Amino acid sequence: FLGPNGAGKTTLIRMINNITAPDSGEILFFNKPIRQEDTALIGYMPEERGLYKKMKVSEQALYLAELKGLSTKVAKEKLQYWFERLEITSWWNKRLEELSKGMAQKLQFITTVIHKPKVLIFDEPFSGFDPVNVNILKKEILELQNQGTTIIFSTHNMASVEELCDNIVLINHANIVLQGKVHELKKQYRKNIFQFEIELFDDSDKSSLEKISNGARKVTVVDNYFSGLISVDEYYQNLDNISKSEKNNMLINELMKLGNIVSYNEVLPTM
Repeated sequence: FLGPNGAGKTTLIRMINNITAPDSGEILFFNKPIRQEDTALIGYMPEERGLYKKMKVSEQALYLAELKGLSTKVAKEKLQYWFERLEITSWWNKRLEELSKGMAQKLQFITTVIHKPKVLIFDEPFSGFDPVNVNILKKEILELQNQGTTIIFSTHNMASVEELCDNIVLINHANIVLQGKVHELKKQYRKNIFQFEIELFDDSDKSSLEKISNGARKVTVVDNYFSGLISVDEYYQNLDNISKSEKNNMLINELMKLGNIVSYNEVLPTM
């Protein structure tokens, strides 16, 4: 769920959680208008964390777990599981004020997922985490997805979007600007650019090599390996009556005359 600051991302998340009421329209939850009691099926980790710094970690975790409807016994069992899984059992008797921002967010992640919600909403979930803990959290989030949980991200981190998300919605001033499956959107905006690497023949045609080198970008020749980035449309710009796939096949044939193709991959735009 993407958009610039002030686009309305957090406002919509607050409406899904029945914190703010919509002025118009309706929110459907499993094909029915959302009700207050449905929030028990949602896990929400807001960008602005809300933990009580004077409490012990164990007291805070138990309190938030019980708010989600878990008994003290079940809450302790689940917390023990998650504390061991994330290797934070040594935190049990620490006070929240002793934890760094990233450590506190780890605790908040646990209290967000502990009741096994059907929908998880993370607002900037990786803010404040070091790279190691970011990867730990990504692994846990993907595991929850594999178990059937629907996960909504609100983030500015496009690398995480590319790595984790199946679908995106981009909004600006509360209006949808772009939406769809990540891989389909990347294909939609592709520019027919290919990355190639060739192991040159000993008797490669020097004029053909020079022609492709002049038409390609970032060309390198190292130890008889020829690699580069090439725009098929620019390379065959004088052949407007030929389709892109035909131009692509023509280029492959040209490259095959120079040597053995090690790799030939389309470069899709990043998010």
